Amino acid sequence: MKPNILVTGADGFIGSHLVEKLATNGYSVKAFVLYNSFNSWGLLDYAPDNIINNVEVVTGDIRDPFSVKNALKDCNIVFHLAALIAIPYSYNAPVSYVDTNIKGTLNVLQVSRELKIEKFVHTSTSEVYGTPQFIPINEKHPVVGQSPYAASKIAADQLAMSYYYSFETPVTIIRPFNTFGPRQSARAVIPSIIIQLLSGKQKLQLGSIWPTRNFNFVKDTVNGFLAFLRSDDCIGTTINIGSNFEISIGEMANLIAEIMDIKTEIETDDNRIRPAKSEVQRLTADNTKAQKILGWKPYYAGLSGLKKGLEETIKWFSQPKNIKAYKTGIYNM
Repeated sequence: MKPNILVTGADGFIGSHLVEKLATNGYSVKAFVLYNSFNSWGLLDYAPDNIINNVEVVTGDIRDPFSVKNALKDCNIVFHLAALIAIPYSYNAPVSYVDTNIKGTLNVLQVSRELKIEKFVHTSTSEVYGTPQFIPINEKHPVVGQSPYAASKIAADQLAMSYYYSFETPVTIIRPFNTFGPRQSARAVIPSIIIQLLSGKQKLQLGSIWPTRNFNFVKDTVNGFLAFLRSDDCIGTTINIGSNFEISIGEMANLIAEIMDIKTEIETDDNRIRPAKSEVQRLTADNTKAQKILGWKPYYAGLSGLKKGLEETIKWFSQPKNIKAYKTGIYNM
């Protein structure tokens, strides 16, 4: 029998895509979304009705252990994605990152331990590596918290592994590199670029354009999560999910403009620039471990794969009903 799976952060970008994929593949899925009085399920509202009708949606808050326990009832696998992820906002509201990313993760871990969950997949981030000390970055690379966000995720990672060592909670850590795709928030650079170009802006407003990133199309990232379901060798370890293709922010902006057939110029917006010592200068993954243990490798690989993923993303944002949800003239922190 297929397991009953809880996805925390199901209302978020990766979480909503993961819920869709799991439900499409016939898994019994419970989607844990942040309670709000608007009856919104976040980005899960974009999921097709024929899929979402087969998903149990539970509202609550991972900062509240009682709502976590209610959500986890009758589940035997947890994909823990709920987190605050915007780096710029973490400079302004660091306490909220501690409450959600650290204390929230502790709640999910503790309840999972009490209920004897069979597998706990904790979502990390490539930001925990900081500016790399060697390239490509494998899982043995030191972690450095160059932002409050990164520091909160490092703490959450360590908490997760402490439950594995202390209580034999079957924890494994998935560490995706920069994921992009349809319905992503405009706080991320790729949607920000696409939205600005679609709105007719002559000059792109960007922060630093020199840092490089290892972008993953969301379908590849989600397939990485599913690969954890099929492997027991991943318990007690951390595994990178990355495309191994490195590109600078400036090069990415020009590539998107080329695909959209729009001529543009890049203009620096000081509000979008991180503090100098907080900027992570390069991120490029070594995914050898993912290939060996999970049998995972990116389908949207290399420059051609990146272009294919961008084309699918641009197509989604270009639909009037989708772009309407975005405030194109505002910097989304």
